[in-house]
Order: sequence, then C-alpha cells, then structure tokens
Amino acid sequence: MRDSYSSCVSIDHQPSLYDLSQFLFNHANRSSDLTPDAELLGTEPRARRSALVVDDVADVTEMLAVVLTHAGYSVVTAASAPAALKAAREHQFDVVISDIGMPEMNGYQLAREMRTMPGYETVPMVAVTGYSMFDDKERSTNAGFNAHMTKPIDPRALLELIDQL
Repeated sequence: MRDSYSSCVSIDHQPSLYDLSQFLFNHANRSSDLTPDAELLGTEPRARRSALVVDDVADVTEMLAVVLTHAGYSVVTAASAPAALKAAREHQFDVVISDIGMPEMNGYQLAREMRTMPGYETVPMVAVTGYSMFDDKERSTNAGFNAHMTKPIDPRALLELIDQL
C-alpha cells in the first residue's frame, strides 16, 4: 500500500499555494459581485451548506477547509475516520470529503460505515487521495464514494465536482 504522497503525479500542472491564493482571491471578488444581497431582494438568505473534511494530514485538511469555506460552506474537520463518524452522528453534513489512506480506519471503511447511518445513504462523498492505481476509483465507488480525486487537488476542479454531485 502506498501512502498519500507516493502516487504518480502528472507534471503538466500541479496546483500550488499560489494557485490556491489566486483562486480564493478571484472567487471572493467574483462571488461578491454576482451574489445578490438577500436584504435588497426581500428574500431569506440561503441556508449555508455544510461539509465534513477528513484527512490525517493537517495541511490537507486545512487547505480543503479554506477552499470550502470561501465557497460558502460551513466546514467541520476530522483527523481520523472515528472522529468523522462522531461528527456525522452529531451533525448532518451536505457533503463529505475524505482521504483514503488513514491509520486505524481507512476511508473505504469510513464510507461503508457512513452509508449505513441514517441520513447519509445519499449524501455526496468524495475520495480525495494519493491513491492512483488502476482500480482505486472502482474501490472508492464500491465503498460508497460518489467521486474519486487524486492529490494534488485543484480547488476549482473540486468545487465543480461537488456542484455536479
């Protein structure tokens, strides 16, 4: 089994911290221009979507949380699958994003367990992992994930994927 950082990575483009900062800057400017103020329209503000981000690497969890927060999500992070299950029992999330290769309980086991929990049978789940072998996507799908993305993650691609689910 390979860890999350020993996967094959395309040399075409690897998202960097600079790319993330540019994305967040552009997204923040664009969203403020395009999102009408609910007070001006006399409507109720849209309920904030919630996301659970699970990864045993703090930097990855933090990066994903920043991206999702700037996209309008309320984000809860968990450093392990057992912590994610605890959070999922306490709160209903609109999307779950999880690493696969974690100690104690892996992402496949987490997805299978979450799919048995009331309210999580159809919640979109995205595997965000360093695993890129030919059968990893199929293993993710069989475990209950709706999508599989290989690290390094392009923030824009992640948000577009979530919107499609």
